[in-house]
Amino acid sequence: MSEERVVSGDAQDTDEQQFELSLRPKWLREYIGQQKVKDNLSIFIEAARRRGQSLDHVLLYGPPGIGKTTLAMIVANEMGSEIKTTAGPVVEKAGDLAALLTNLSEGDVLFIDEIHRLSPAIEEVLYPAMEDYQLDIIIGQGPSARSIKISLPRFTLVGATTRAGLITAPLRGRFGIPLHLDFYGPDDLKVIALRSASILGVHLEESGADEIARRSRGTPRIANRLLRRVRDFAEVRFDGRITDEVSRDALDKMEVDKYGLDEVDRKLLSIIIDKFDGGPVGLGTLSAAISEERDAIEEIYEPYLIQIGFLNRTPRGRMATRRAFEHLGYDYPPTTRSIDQGSLFGE
Repeated sequence: MSEERVVSGDAQDTDEQQFELSLRPKWLREYIGQQKVKDNLSIFIEAARRRGQSLDHVLLYGPPGIGKTTLAMIVANEMGSEIKTTAGPVVEKAGDLAALLTNLSEGDVLFIDEIHRLSPAIEEVLYPAMEDYQLDIIIGQGPSARSIKISLPRFTLVGATTRAGLITAPLRGRFGIPLHLDFYGPDDLKVIALRSASILGVHLEESGADEIARRSRGTPRIANRLLRRVRDFAEVRFDGRITDEVSRDALDKMEVDKYGLDEVDRKLLSIIIDKFDGGPVGLGTLSAAISEERDAIEEIYEPYLIQIGFLNRTPRGRMATRRAFEHLGYDYPPTTRSIDQGSLFGE
């Protein structure tokens, strides 16, 4: 990778992060959608505040881009605490986790994103910290090695994951508050788009917000990203106002269709239909066919395609549904099936 690409990528990442931070709600009352999660969390937070205790450990799981990190920050704000953030892949050694834990103060929130990617050795250090607020450290090596216990302040661990099934049972059992966040409906996404436009000083009409919401894949992060790009079209090609017509024109040019499917989504479905007669086809074969990582397919593309009924996940592999055939303009059922693709490619 060239130095120029690294620099430009870092700058772009910084711009995106600043943009996201400016739009994130800071309090539970400002958080839009996920009403059941909000209602339950508000009760747990209020109860902890009345007792003068730290909040029990919280596990947030659901698709990417739906507000898990924002909720973790809101928990810290509502509890009047500081938040320290890290990610599962970053914590490589037990010493890394020990350094994080020993730097916490009473009532602080430790947020671990992608917590399912913690190694077993790190999890072993985390168990006593979560249960007993103690840190077991081995000093020395061989026969002279000895274990000492360090008391930790009472803290709240907030873990976030897109793959709850990969979290080990012992770790999952130590979270007192598991909360599932699901895809958003168009009404909530419309409110989010209008709120973001107000913060950014963009003139967004309700009809334009409706169009952005419909094509946002049920994800606030995508709604905000599309709003930013539609704003660019509105400023350059129109009069700056985002109307229904402006939204449709901009999103069509970005190849985001009425269901929010982009080029990769359509490529994934088309390959299943064209090359494998609609499936089933194994994940490894599909990954090679569209040149995407398996994790990206499982975490980013599949959940939404399954949610809207375009893809089925079966024991023999992935299958495109009738809705996918019809949306992409193919005849259903497929007319030929000379080879049992499932027997060749099922995983």
